[in-house]
Amino acid sequence: MTTMARETTPRTPEAPRDTDVRRHELAAFLRSRRERIAPEQVGLPRGRRRRTPGLRREEVAQLSAVGVTWYTWLEQARDIQVSVQVLDALARALLLDPSERAHLFRLAGAADPTPATICPSVTPAMRALLEQVEPFPACLQNSRYDILAHNRTYGLLLCDLDTVPPEDRNCMLLSYTHAEWQSSIVHLEETQRLMAARFRATMAGHLTEPAWKMLLDRLHKESPAFRTAWDRHEVVSHRSKRKEFRNRHVGRVTVDHADLWLTPGTGPRIVTYVPADGQSRERLERLQEIAVGRAAAKV
Repeated sequence: MTTMARETTPRTPEAPRDTDVRRHELAAFLRSRRERIAPEQVGLPRGRRRRTPGLRREEVAQLSAVGVTWYTWLEQARDIQVSVQVLDALARALLLDPSERAHLFRLAGAADPTPATICPSVTPAMRALLEQVEPFPACLQNSRYDILAHNRTYGLLLCDLDTVPPEDRNCMLLSYTHAEWQSSIVHLEETQRLMAARFRATMAGHLTEPAWKMLLDRLHKESPAFRTAWDRHEVVSHRSKRKEFRNRHVGRVTVDHADLWLTPGTGPRIVTYVPADGQSRERLERLQEIAVGRAAAKV
């Protein structure tokens, strides 16, 4: 009996999956960013026996508050889940600029929960509008209190906002954690309580979104005052009210707060502060002059 040899078709190597490619790109990116940072840049001693260019893995793990083994697995392209909170911590520890941060989140297949430096919804026309209402302070905020854009007067009203990192330009964070911003609010405790109540009411529609949960976790960690206000479970709707600020350049100003909503719901809005009296208007005009002078000096 003759045995016929069966024809065999050569197997085509499987193409690498998209997730595998992303993991290896992420690992390489993390290594490259780690190796470019000198220990002195992040407040660590160099030591005499350092052979690793830049930071060691355990130093990145320490700076970002994650386990050394877990971070090592990331650089080894292991198949592990990465939360947006960890990605945010790594971006801060590795001193990533906005483009690098966006690249990190894209490689990890996650949405960056912090506001971008350049927001697609902030058009040149919107920025021009904010400038046109000066000397009235005005800014563009989303429903999470992120400050997406502001005019020059608003930028000096409660602090020098240009010195605040873009990812920290959030009115909730600033009201509960930024000393100069807090000192500029005359009725701070009442303001904080109302903001927490409005934040709780608005967050009801965003309970599962990572950006909201991340902001809530950060407020809990960094502010005992917020924890106290949050535990009251108070809710209030957005409404206009009179506010008083103590500005370090021009003194006390009284303004009427008004929201100009850009969508039917409680989403993005233009926040404006209209002077409530002649003296406040004069002081805001002076503040605008200071802001314009500062802007011209930077050019």
